[in-house]
Amino acid sequence: MINIGSDNYNMFKNMRKSERQLGNDEIKDILNSGEYGILATTGENNYSYAIPLNYVYWNNSIYFHCAFEGNKIDNIKINNKVCFCVVGKAEIIPNKFTTKYKSAVAFGQASSISDEDEKKKVLYEFIQKYSPKFEKEGNIYIDRAVSKTNIIKISIDHVTAKGRLK
Repeated sequence: MINIGSDNYNMFKNMRKSERQLGNDEIKDILNSGEYGILATTGENNYSYAIPLNYVYWNNSIYFHCAFEGNKIDNIKINNKVCFCVVGKAEIIPNKFTTKYKSAVAFGQASSISDEDEKKKVLYEFIQKYSPKFEKEGNIYIDRAVSKTNIIKISIDHVTAKGRLK
């Protein structure tokens, strides 16, 4: 279990099925290889709001891009504490009435990135992850889109991973 914000460790419960807890290398693998994650925020009405997003895990943080306004942005402005879940692998085993899976859940604080150079670096990571065969075109796209793109960084306080591999 990666615990970046050690002061926050006692805020999080221990995993109930500790025998399924995965280690740091598996956490990083899930976060690096996941196609998408689910961002959960809380709004002013105290309802949870969860939305699937593509993302990159880079420099021990999770990044996603979005518009400068909307539900998730409104919620982050009210309460920047968020949760982000990635299911790395799942396989239903029908005859056993179970599912093999690996997943990671990260808790952290979301903030908008304003530095254009940092935004370009993050967008480049998106190109590397999702469109690696189009790096040249991706760099042109980044230059055109960077000022119109909101990049949100989730600074991870706590992350765990769990798996059922049999």
